[in-house]
Amino acid sequence: MVGHELPVYRTEARSILSATCGFLAEAGFTHSLTPARNCTFGCTYCYVPTMRVQGGLKPEDWRRWGQFTTYKSNAPELLRRALRPNQVIYCSPLVDPYQPTEERERVMPRILDALIDSPPAVFVVQTRGPLILRDLEELRELARRTRLRISVSITTDSEEIRRLYEPHCAGIGERLRMVEALDRAGLEVYATLAPLLPCDPERLVAAVLHITGRDIIGDPLHIRCTKRHGATTRDAARRIGARHDHTIWLDAGFQADLVANIGRMVEEAGRRFVAGPQGFGRLARN
Repeated sequence: MVGHELPVYRTEARSILSATCGFLAEAGFTHSLTPARNCTFGCTYCYVPTMRVQGGLKPEDWRRWGQFTTYKSNAPELLRRALRPNQVIYCSPLVDPYQPTEERERVMPRILDALIDSPPAVFVVQTRGPLILRDLEELRELARRTRLRISVSITTDSEEIRRLYEPHCAGIGERLRMVEALDRAGLEVYATLAPLLPCDPERLVAAVLHITGRDIIGDPLHIRCTKRHGATTRDAARRIGARHDHTIWLDAGFQADLVANIGRMVEEAGRRFVAGPQGFGRLARN
């Protein structure tokens, strides 16, 4: 992963759990948990900046997306007061909980400790950050107390594509090894093909089937013509796509064919591939 030192700020939040709507609510999550505002992975396609104030952002966040992050310094304390046993929580729709700055901030171990003390019905961690392996002890303990699932975002089979669209994220091979390490630790981990960046679908499917015996979750890049409201792919990724002749990946018909083809390949291997809210619904099941 490319190292980059970026400013870190801290603020006291008024709340830490948000009732879900849209995609996450349709998937079956009751609440989301976001430990920080603005993600230093800064992926070019990230949907969050397009949500602006609806995503809890301030103008400086969407104007300088990925250039700094602001941690909710009282997140663990707020969480202890907000947790209930019937909650189905997704962490996190607005920032990767294991973004690079988490190495210094160490917010997630304290959040996991709060969850261990007052476990919800389901807790899901969505990440592409190998730093999650630091917290194996806490994750194992939480898995003994609730339904814990970890979803690792694997976006392409190509390092060239990864460097174009998500240059500050771990390499694809490192993420595949992450899945294997989490699985060896006895945790319920999913390889999630989301968002689907330009790739060789056969190679990508072969890679994830090799490392996991579970079904595969996925989601193409969000585009406005198929997603009328809410978050959509950033202009930064669209510009990269135009420069490198990848615009077909933002075509609705192409995306539908891609999802269908991946589904057939996965089914031929005796697994299931489920995309969109229905796919993420597999993470939310109690």
